[in-house]
Amino acid sequence: MATHTIPMVTLNNGVSIPQLGFGTMDLSDTRDNSAASHEATAKGVLAAIAAGYRHFDTAQMYANEKGVGLGIARSGVPRGEFFLTSKLGNGNHRPDDVRRSFEQSLADLGIERMDLFLMHWPLPTLYDGDFVSTWRAIVRLVDEGLLRAAGVSNFDPEHLRRIIDATGRVPAVNQIEVHPHFGRREVFEVCAGHGIAVEAWSPLGHASVLGDPVIGEMARRYNRSAAAIVLRWHIQQGRIVIPKTATPARMAQNISVFDFALAPAELAAIDALDRGEAGRRGPNPATFAWIPDKDNPQPRVLRAGS
Repeated sequence: MATHTIPMVTLNNGVSIPQLGFGTMDLSDTRDNSAASHEATAKGVLAAIAAGYRHFDTAQMYANEKGVGLGIARSGVPRGEFFLTSKLGNGNHRPDDVRRSFEQSLADLGIERMDLFLMHWPLPTLYDGDFVSTWRAIVRLVDEGLLRAAGVSNFDPEHLRRIIDATGRVPAVNQIEVHPHFGRREVFEVCAGHGIAVEAWSPLGHASVLGDPVIGEMARRYNRSAAAIVLRWHIQQGRIVIPKTATPARMAQNISVFDFALAPAELAAIDALDRGEAGRRGPNPATFAWIPDKDNPQPRVLRAGS
């Protein structure tokens, strides 16, 4: 197996998380929770482990936690070497459902304690707008020792302020869409003020940014892939990144970003590619209100990585 020294980020509760991880969404072609689907996911996870990844990100709505758990169990690598994240399904926001679904996630992953658990979406137009009680139920899992760190995903500044003001409990992580075309500076400012680590899903903008000539020129200059340049941009600005690919060669490229550094002017040039709201590739957290069911396991507007 490949070995890489990946920097650790210390979260605001003292837990350490690898700065680069592996996204597992849609490693299988289907979200049908079938044995074949789990085998496909396990195959991808095993390839990522062989490439050196030890931080894996999954979610209840991906319907692949069993496959992730299978891959980890088959790897022979001790559980203690992995950092595992999952996320609360949109249909499980009621406090009793938080507990029930979290325990199912533990069982599906084959673990006794989770490293990081996130509220996947705030869903402000559902559940009478109450995501505060959902947050209370999640942090209770930390208090009970079942969870090492609690966080959120796709939370805008107003969502963050609401749960912090109401509970006094600050998320350890906010996992959001961020890439060169969608800079999210306003979210960074609020997170920095509270010591919340920012984790980037879709760090490559669903590959939309890889053809940008500014990034292409840097890739030629450093003899790296365009993806490596973008991941390095994230890393140097302190973000946690979770790229996803099913291709072993790209897995190797994505993890090999710790032996070079971009100059300050190059970081600024990538920052300048921000298109604001026009750069968004995924749903808007203020209006996203989808709950999966067996006939609609994946919304058409929910793009890979979210």
